[in-house]
Amino acid sequence: MFEWLTDPHIWASFIALSAMEVVLGIDNVVFISVMVSRMAPEQRLMARRIGLSLALVFRVIMLAGIAWFIHLTTPIFSIGGYDFSWRDLVLIAGGLFLLVKGTREMHQDIEGEHEEAGTSRVVDTLTSAIIQIAVIDLVFSIDSIITAVGMADHVEVMIAAVAVAILVMYFASEPVGAFIERHPTTKMLALSFLLLIGAALIADGFHFHIPRGYIYFAMAFSAAVEAINVIAVRNRRKPKAARERKETEVNP
Repeated sequence: MFEWLTDPHIWASFIALSAMEVVLGIDNVVFISVMVSRMAPEQRLMARRIGLSLALVFRVIMLAGIAWFIHLTTPIFSIGGYDFSWRDLVLIAGGLFLLVKGTREMHQDIEGEHEEAGTSRVVDTLTSAIIQIAVIDLVFSIDSIITAVGMADHVEVMIAAVAVAILVMYFASEPVGAFIERHPTTKMLALSFLLLIGAALIADGFHFHIPRGYIYFAMAFSAAVEAINVIAVRNRRKPKAARERKETEVNP
């Protein structure tokens, strides 16, 4: 029954698929980090747990009903020579959602339109965040499952790889969120990533596939530039802090 556990080819596909699922989960981590950034600190951990739990549930359900999931790619109507399936519609809707969400978050940060924090505000934010995370988890799950189906033959291997990826995302989401909170400029970069991912999803929905390698390279390059900027700002602040400390000692 479990002969496949000793098959090296299956283990190789599990390792490769786990690595690929972790890479594909970058989108999810960025989105969740942005979503919880406005929440009260005591609510953020709960939102991350619920969000990533939903991501795991969606992926396992899709894998369990893999025969049904395959039918999502069957065309349901045509417009201008393009055939659209349920998968295409979900990707387009998810891409539009990310574009609207990213634009609104940018506008709110730039204009400084922050509502007063309160108990009802926290509850509304938590509920809203969970709903939005659930929606985007569903969209990201489609790409994740399509990749899993293409790289492995056993559903058990797919579920195990997805579970490993979700576990990595769980431990990575908190440091990423904390970094974004400590360095406000990185939030704008994260929002730009959401716009980029949204545009890629819409393009996929219209059958114009943008290789994910290009997108991840652009994200990695931008993140490296921002990391250099953060280090430079920190180094510039050190002499200033030292001077202020010295002046305080001289003139108490």
